[in-house]
Amino acid sequence: MAKGALYILVRNFFIRNFDVRQEKEDEEETIESIKKGVEFKGTNLWVLIFATFVASLGLNTNSTAVIIGAMLISPLMGPIMGFGLGLGISDFELIKRSFRNFATATVFSVITSTLYFLISPISEAQSELLARTQPTVYDVLIAFFGGLAGIVASSTKSKGNVIPGVAIATALMPPLCTAGFGLASGNLYYFFGAFYLYFINTVFISLATYVVVRLLKYPKKVFLDKQREKIVTRYVGIIVFFTIVPSLFLSYNLIRTSYFNERVRSFVSEELNFPNTQILSKTITDTSDKKEVKVVLIGETVPETMIANVRSKMPKYGLKDVSLVVQQGFGQESTDINELKSLLMQDLYKNHEEVLRVQAIQIDSLKHKLDVCRSSSRITEEVMPEMKVLFPFVEEASCSNTYIMKASTEKQDTVMLVYLKCKDRERINAEEKKKIREWLSARAGVGNVKLLIE
Repeated sequence: MAKGALYILVRNFFIRNFDVRQEKEDEEETIESIKKGVEFKGTNLWVLIFATFVASLGLNTNSTAVIIGAMLISPLMGPIMGFGLGLGISDFELIKRSFRNFATATVFSVITSTLYFLISPISEAQSELLARTQPTVYDVLIAFFGGLAGIVASSTKSKGNVIPGVAIATALMPPLCTAGFGLASGNLYYFFGAFYLYFINTVFISLATYVVVRLLKYPKKVFLDKQREKIVTRYVGIIVFFTIVPSLFLSYNLIRTSYFNERVRSFVSEELNFPNTQILSKTITDTSDKKEVKVVLIGETVPETMIANVRSKMPKYGLKDVSLVVQQGFGQESTDINELKSLLMQDLYKNHEEVLRVQAIQIDSLKHKLDVCRSSSRITEEVMPEMKVLFPFVEEASCSNTYIMKASTEKQDTVMLVYLKCKDRERINAEEKKKIREWLSARAGVGNVKLLIE
């Protein structure tokens, strides 16, 4: 009896806290809402093109804030969620419409970004752009769980701001722009790597939408013609199969690659740690016909016997069939000095990228403060000639933007503090002070002016 009561208590707890059907939006309204975001024509298409330009600019200038803004603007989530919804409710027309609009959006985005990077004076691949050329297993997980969050929120009354968050997390726009950069620069590695990431995000957002739609038991489309219903059901089944199977294969490959890279990282950091020698770079090759780890060392030359000893430990890290190539001896005639310079620059770039970003923020802050100071000085220079004519009793003047804090509220107020030295201070009455304040407020374009008269 006690076990039964405990079971009911636990079950009620989970139902009360985790059952999304309690806040479920009307199914027809949710379906119509998602369908409206599928179309890419007119406003939606122009917004997509502008978002592509913004994202391309962000990637080109290595600005994270601009890239995030572009992801918020982009309406790419519409046809992707529409595709998953169509699969879930067996709406073949919605599937076709979503796929057609998705293809349109993809093509226009790639063309737009390619045109931008063709005319852009900055041709160097920045770190934000490079980050979109090598998908990992984490991208799969982000896309899937982001897709789950998106469709669950869309299915409930309290939608909140989940969809913009999903758009940022899954990052659909930056990979498309990176693909455009790959085409513009003729670098197919960038193009296929970025497009691979875009494809993964698309598939797993659609897959998450399909899973939630089926779990929430959305009503499937009703067909009067039973023969057509069978045909549509068959087509939907084929599409679901060819969506899920490749996605599982891609996931397996990404997991295997991530696991392999982690073993290599562990091996290199633990076994290739020699005194007075530094690892300059490592290159991993993981293909069906070649598995190789290439390490470049700089510093004292490591004897071949020690390197052979390191090779013998590779099976312990699960790298039995992987070959180890060690390059060292820089400074000798056989060394390619250009390669060394390139490796050194890469290492410096990776290590100091964050420092440079922080310094850029500090420089912007200091520039802003300097502009404020210059603005105060400029105001004084501009108003003084006019003040001589309007208020001839003023001998000296100084204007400065500052803050005043009230002791009672401890709240800061922005104020323009104006110091005036006058010939006959006693003759300046309240009406004259009011006239000076109003004139300065209108002339400088500030709302709060405080006078100090001597």
